[in-house]
Amino acid sequence: MFGRNPLLAIVTIALTTTACQPPAQGADALSDEHVAAIRARQDGFVEAVLANDWAAASEIYAEDFVLMVPEAPVMQGRETWREWAMSFNATVTEYNIEIDEIDGRADLAFVRGRFSETLLFEGQTEPISGGGKFLSIWRRGADGSWLIVLEAWNSDEPT
Repeated sequence: MFGRNPLLAIVTIALTTTACQPPAQGADALSDEHVAAIRARQDGFVEAVLANDWAAASEIYAEDFVLMVPEAPVMQGRETWREWAMSFNATVTEYNIEIDEIDGRADLAFVRGRFSETLLFEGQTEPISGGGKFLSIWRRGADGSWLIVLEAWNSDEPT
């Protein structure tokens, strides 16, 4: 199967056995308190978005945050996200996040879920609604707070 490339065989075996490991337990496990803290941060983000408060919404992101959105270059930094969010000149009238999964370890976690939103763009009379899915990677800081360091999302709507 691997022909003359033993390195490929070793890497494949290593990745397979690592992927089959059970979730972290003990001191490295993602505790219920960590999950609750992440959910609380996510809830605060939703509240800030519904208030169209982009400064408050951006506080969920680490300073070195990386965002990968459809049909756009990679964005880096909390401030870049804030400027991008404000550039839409839209009022968010509805916004919801459904979390499907949270997992990880005591200092690194991922959140997988879905979102829906309704926006009223400046100069328009009819709002636009849509939704999609997202995956975010969270890091726990030295102060114990959880921040998103990487996020990718895409729409369920056709382009």
